[in-house]
Amino acid sequence: MSSVLYDTPGPRAKRRNVLFSVVFFVLLLLLLWWVWQTMDDKNQLTWALWKPFTESQAWTTYLLPGLADTLKAAALAMVIALPLGGLFGIARLSDHRWVRVPAGAVVEFFRSIPVLLLMLFANEFYARYTGVSTEERPLYAVVTGLVLYNASVLAEIVRAGILSLPKGQSEAAMAVGLRKGQTMTNVLLPQAVTAMLPAIVSQLVVIVKDTALGGVMIGFTELLNTRSTLAAVYANVIPSFIVVAVIYIVLNFILTSFAGWLEKRLRRSKRSTGVVLGKEDVEELNAAEIRGSFGTGAGGGI
Repeated sequence: MSSVLYDTPGPRAKRRNVLFSVVFFVLLLLLLWWVWQTMDDKNQLTWALWKPFTESQAWTTYLLPGLADTLKAAALAMVIALPLGGLFGIARLSDHRWVRVPAGAVVEFFRSIPVLLLMLFANEFYARYTGVSTEERPLYAVVTGLVLYNASVLAEIVRAGILSLPKGQSEAAMAVGLRKGQTMTNVLLPQAVTAMLPAIVSQLVVIVKDTALGGVMIGFTELLNTRSTLAAVYANVIPSFIVVAVIYIVLNFILTSFAGWLEKRLRRSKRSTGVVLGKEDVEELNAAEIRGSFGTGAGGGI
């Protein structure tokens, strides 16, 4: 069976796909074997290096507090950056030049500066001109840098998501008498959410990972920073890197899985133009249309 977007592979294409899959898995196994052998040759697989991760002290003293600070900074940055990015994204679409131009300038300015530089600047600002304590200043600096950069990126995502909708959506809303603000909140934004969700989730994953920059440069006690302390105590640099990498993978997997579940739920609700109808939905709609046609004909005959 073929469709507009996909042709069912023939016998030759199937054999080629099987061959490519076998070659890929063989190369992957060879790579894993090489990594295993290299670590074994360097004595990185000895039980003494991995044993600390089976004991509670390594987790309660180092990893879990660092993970808590990572989640705290990421959560604060997400909560602030999401509405701020949405606000600036909508402002960039304003008909008023005095709103659109300053919003665009702010977005382009902070989107052009590396997030690490924003963190360093915020840290110096809080140290010189505010009364923030030394203990709290790294958290404030990390959150500030993440918010300024990611809000500007999210603003572009929101703007692109709204502009991707068919122009007829806004025209139809205006035709029934809705003002532009009502059109944006009641018609365009609900439809654009599904289209924007994958890009938004990707940016949220970036926020989680970028918290590590604060630990490297300004002493923020996040997960990667506490890992270095743990590695200095137990002399297990490579194992500690592997464990922390696995923790980051699990965190981001949970975030993307939740986003995937949310996207499917939004699509099933059929509240946006991004809804993808399944085979059962199409059959149900066709059956309803046929019943309606027969009913109309019968009524007309009576």
